[in-house]
Amino acid sequence: MPRAIIIDSLNNGTIQIIASILGNPIEYLKGVGPVRAELLQKELGIFTFGDLLEHFPYRHVDRTRINLIREIGPATEYVQLAGRVISVELLGDKRSRRLVAELRDSSGTIQLIWFQGINGVQKLVQVAGDYLVFGRVSHFQGSPQLTHPEIEVRDGNSGERPEFLEPVYPATEKLKVRGLGGRQLGKLTQTLLGMLKEKDLPENLPEMTMEYPDPETGRATRWLSRYEAYRQIHFPSQPALYRQALYRLKFEELFLAQMRLGLIKSRRHRSSKGVTFSQVGALFNQFYTQYLPFELTGAQKRVLKEIRRDTGSGRQMNRLLQGDVGSGKTIVALLAMLLALDNGFQACMMAPTEILAKQHYEGITALLKEMPVEVRLLTGSSKSKSRKEVLELAREGRLHILIGTHAVLEESVQFQRLGLAIVDEQHRFGVAQRARLWNKAEVVPHVLVMTATPIPRTLAMTAYGDLDYSVMDELPPGRQPISTVHRFEDRRPQVMDFIRHEIGKGRQVYIIFPLIEESESMDYENLKKGYENVKAWFPEPKYWISMVHGRQTNIVRDTNMRRFVLRETQIMVATTVIEVGVNVPNATVMVIESAEKFGLSQLHQLRGRVGRGAEKSYCILLTGPRLGKEARERMNILTETNDGFKIAEKDLEIRGPGDIEGTRQSGLLNFKLASIVEDRGWLVLARERVESILGADPELAEEGNRVLKDYLQSQRGKTGWSKIS
Repeated sequence: MPRAIIIDSLNNGTIQIIASILGNPIEYLKGVGPVRAELLQKELGIFTFGDLLEHFPYRHVDRTRINLIREIGPATEYVQLAGRVISVELLGDKRSRRLVAELRDSSGTIQLIWFQGINGVQKLVQVAGDYLVFGRVSHFQGSPQLTHPEIEVRDGNSGERPEFLEPVYPATEKLKVRGLGGRQLGKLTQTLLGMLKEKDLPENLPEMTMEYPDPETGRATRWLSRYEAYRQIHFPSQPALYRQALYRLKFEELFLAQMRLGLIKSRRHRSSKGVTFSQVGALFNQFYTQYLPFELTGAQKRVLKEIRRDTGSGRQMNRLLQGDVGSGKTIVALLAMLLALDNGFQACMMAPTEILAKQHYEGITALLKEMPVEVRLLTGSSKSKSRKEVLELAREGRLHILIGTHAVLEESVQFQRLGLAIVDEQHRFGVAQRARLWNKAEVVPHVLVMTATPIPRTLAMTAYGDLDYSVMDELPPGRQPISTVHRFEDRRPQVMDFIRHEIGKGRQVYIIFPLIEESESMDYENLKKGYENVKAWFPEPKYWISMVHGRQTNIVRDTNMRRFVLRETQIMVATTVIEVGVNVPNATVMVIESAEKFGLSQLHQLRGRVGRGAEKSYCILLTGPRLGKEARERMNILTETNDGFKIAEKDLEIRGPGDIEGTRQSGLLNFKLASIVEDRGWLVLARERVESILGADPELAEEGNRVLKDYLQSQRGKTGWSKIS
């Protein structure tokens, strides 16, 4: 039988290779074989003994105690009863055939019912016999009953109840039909645990992390050993030991994830050579003193100091800048690019869409129009003559700042001295794409990745722990908070009156429709219908309306947007194509149609399209009359706060991290037991322990960290981790 290899430490510092059975193919486990192995692989992704060991039960049933019938209540799920059968009756015929027995204990009676396997049960269940019964409680006409319970004769030895809580494992219907349901998976896991020795599950937590504050008592408690934790997570001898095993394995998952990220970050800090921006020069100072359109916020100044410190250190900067909508990230990015220019380097800024790239280009060229800085735009639709000129300027070093889309990644785009690369809305670019940008310089350029989607601290710690990250949580001066209200469809006339009032004051309005249908053509029809309804409320020529959606050509879409920007139209009817990349300070009203069909984060992003000038702005969430609990909660959160970080935390609680997982392509959130929402305490503890260990021993070279280092080496290549830019 093949055996996997793990690494063990000896006291003299040498490494010993020992065999572990956890890497063995699952077909070699007693009770499996080739046919069942293929099923387990296809249905549950269980290929090895180790995979089975990490197929954890999702709950346990306490079969260590016997319940009384009178204890059964509406919330009771499973019970184990002991009593005497006082009647057995076969009822119905053919399809309605069923066996009904009545069980009595000292507190009452209950019906037991079987629809299948009746012949076998009839042989076992006899009137006046004493039985031990276990099953799930259901109710019929207000009375509890057990359908298809497990039943066994209660003789002199049947008082011997299991010494553990019985696990309930996830299984698919196909597995259940083929005799591999949750019960059978439990038996296979029991067989495996009987084969395991402590050396097969060596300790991987350093001694300094082996104590934790028990959530129940607050007292310092020692973790179960790894070997014991796996035994107790599957077959706990008592609830308290199950909790300890669960705590241990959740912490271990979070700790190891944080340690891997921490090592990447630590090694980058120590060994990743970067270009040095040694001075704050004339361009930076001229812009700061003469052309900066407003006083920087405290958050902007703090982030600039962090960027200046990073870029002057001689190490490559790899910083995530997250800020709420309207917090002024673009100004910070521009000042960082001017810092690069002052030190003889070029800068590049990449955005995910042409709309956003053009927005950045127009905003930055307007700010720099009085300064000797060459700024160019490169997108997929750039004309060949313009493209050729941009490529030549970049290659010869005469182009100072290049702003573009994915087109910037093309091999033909070469820089003479690229010193700073900025990626906006970075979660829309894959790791491999970004790496192509870094490779356009002999020395890896400094990297600033930006997102306008506030990231909850727990998610940032988990998905971005290898990056230095900065938070901008202040709005520039002069911005007023946006007033957000929720209105049901029957209040539409009042909403339309309010829009007329705002337009009468010279303001402009967005009306956003969701993309909700599977068919793009149906989406388009919904939008057109909405557009016609808006025109009915606001007829031309008194009012002029732009329509913007994804099916338009770039020329048509840009023309319609530009008409709105130039105030030639008062209303823009659009889909979420305007979620990012539109900056119209005169727009003061955002109406979101069918708001219940949007997620929290998207609603907040759309709201951020208004409130960009000095005038008071409003966001109106229009919904149908019937809202589910979750949709109502989303509306309440939006109307209560403008704080994107609070909203992001709530979004994480409601949806979980799945929808946000695209922020990294490395599967960092695929924990088997831990949840970054429910287990924040363990995550913070893991982070603190990792920082303490790496602060004192960045290479894990000390003897006390040897078990951890050996474990990480043994897992190399199994986790999908690589150096992440």
